[in-house]
Amino acid sequence: MQPIHSKDEFLKQTGAETPTIAVFKADWCKDCKFIDPFMPEVEEKYADRFRFIVVDRDELPDLCAEYDILGIPSFIAFKGGRELVRFVSKLRKTREEIEQFLDRAYAVSQAVNAG
Repeated sequence: MQPIHSKDEFLKQTGAETPTIAVFKADWCKDCKFIDPFMPEVEEKYADRFRFIVVDRDELPDLCAEYDILGIPSFIAFKGGRELVRFVSKLRKTREEIEQFLDRAYAVSQAVNAG
């Protein structure tokens, strides 16, 4: 996952036509640490469909507030600067739930292409 360090960098990445998954995390977050072991495999599995970026909630709190990120880790899919779908909750996320979200995000990105 490519780390994002500024709002401008975030807008550039999420503004691309390649669907982008923004993962919002923090170093102290136990649920964020829970997904760390399997996220590289998930990222590799979906590499042909998405680009992945990571935003540290503590580094960019204003950006996170702007996108209503309250629970972490949270996932938002973007394409061409538009939010497609999000997986935001304060509950721990399993690999299966994340992959279901990514499948849904891909379906939405394809529907946007067709429209």
